[in-house]
Amino acid sequence: MGLKAIYRHPRTSQPAPGHKIYPYLLSGMEITRPNQVWTADITYIPMARGFLYLVAIIDWYSRYVLSWRLSNTLDDSFCVEALEEALRKGRPDIFNTDQGAQFTGAAFTGLLERHGVRISMDGKGRYSDNLFIERLWRTVKYEEVYLKAYQDGRDARAGIGDYFRFYNAERPHQALGYRTPAEVFTSILVEVTQGGMVESLTTDPLRTAGPALNIAPILS
Repeated sequence: MGLKAIYRHPRTSQPAPGHKIYPYLLSGMEITRPNQVWTADITYIPMARGFLYLVAIIDWYSRYVLSWRLSNTLDDSFCVEALEEALRKGRPDIFNTDQGAQFTGAAFTGLLERHGVRISMDGKGRYSDNLFIERLWRTVKYEEVYLKAYQDGRDARAGIGDYFRFYNAERPHQALGYRTPAEVFTSILVEVTQGGMVESLTTDPLRTAGPALNIAPILS
């Protein structure tokens, strides 16, 4: 019948005057391996009363969820915490986001620059550039969030954390040859260079990030 739940849709991406906007670097690029491009986005999570904000960082090639955080505010601290967690698992060549204030602020971009990561930002009308993470939002909401009425932030953190562990390690993707994101992310990362040095090591795919909950005192 085409029925679906209707929720308030808060705006999650607002530009900030004065913040530096970085050029878009992905035009014409073929993404062929893990850690080539990471991306991040923010969505809202409806609760029994009100909503929370969820940020996730994913590897573009494998769809692997590197880290995530929940918050009841849109300040940049929960995004920076998620980025710090993700960077402990590896380092992308390019990090692509929209032009939201959480991603253009000095705390977020400075952390990327200190790790030698090139920063790319979508222009207006480039919805397709974050298509993979938008698909993630649709999946986690319809397979997890909309089936439950989280009572508080701890309830939401537990449910979303369990789901992301399932998504990374157990849920196969047709576009990935019916492999899981963890299988694809880990399959190419450990490579030995001509000099015999290991380029990068992966983390345990079952330990998806998200231990901290940035909840202000107004939430129980």
